[in-house]
Amino acid sequence: MNRINTLFNSNKKDLLSIYFCAGYPCLDNTVEVIKTLAQNGVSMIEIGIPFSDPMADGVVIQNAATQALKNGMSLKLLFSQLKDVRQEVEIPLVFMGYLNPILQYGFENFCKACAACGIDGVIIPDLPFAEYMSEFKPIAELYGVHIIMLITPETSEERIRLIDQNTDGFIYMVSSAATTGAQQDFEGEKEKYFEKIQNLQLHHPRMIGFGISNKQTFETSCKYASGAIVGSKFVSLQAETNDTAQAIAQLKLALGN
Repeated sequence: MNRINTLFNSNKKDLLSIYFCAGYPCLDNTVEVIKTLAQNGVSMIEIGIPFSDPMADGVVIQNAATQALKNGMSLKLLFSQLKDVRQEVEIPLVFMGYLNPILQYGFENFCKACAACGIDGVIIPDLPFAEYMSEFKPIAELYGVHIIMLITPETSEERIRLIDQNTDGFIYMVSSAATTGAQQDFEGEKEKYFEKIQNLQLHHPRMIGFGISNKQTFETSCKYASGAIVGSKFVSLQAETNDTAQAIAQLKLALGN
């Protein structure tokens, strides 16, 4: 069974998934970051594939991606770094990357490489759902790689139900239509949106991402979903501390986790 499904079938609550950008702050620390996060109680890890035009990301992750590319990170190098990661890490590992570098690598070659090094799923924010269904889904399923689709407050109920019926793993529930970046609270319209999606009684579990940075946003996410994905706040703490263990410790303190 895919590790993502195993995690959500365990009925664990308040799951914490952490995003980091491969190749940032150092080119060769990818596996070290993964191991440190796993050792510090993170439920799932989202490995960012750096790209020059990350349209869904705010300034923090844009800057990290730019630095990672300057450092020399590429998809080919990333797969090389991850080839033995499953000897030391058991929790689900998910790629987050944009379509352009994945297509340049070749989608089937990409899925084959994911399966070889133990990547369980891929989030591709700019992959249209229709193209996913017609071109990408059969190949990804052949290699056992879950394509995780995003929904936003603007996504129609019809589209949400189609995503629920035609994907596997979990649904990435974007907290707002804005780009990634820390927010102070999830109240008012955001909470109404979370409640609306909860009431749809979807088949797949949900993780809420974009904006989780403190106890209020984390607890609200966990109230309406299986847990939260934290990216910008963690990447900022990486830059401040230059130490993954300190960064995750400070983040968990801020989240009340």
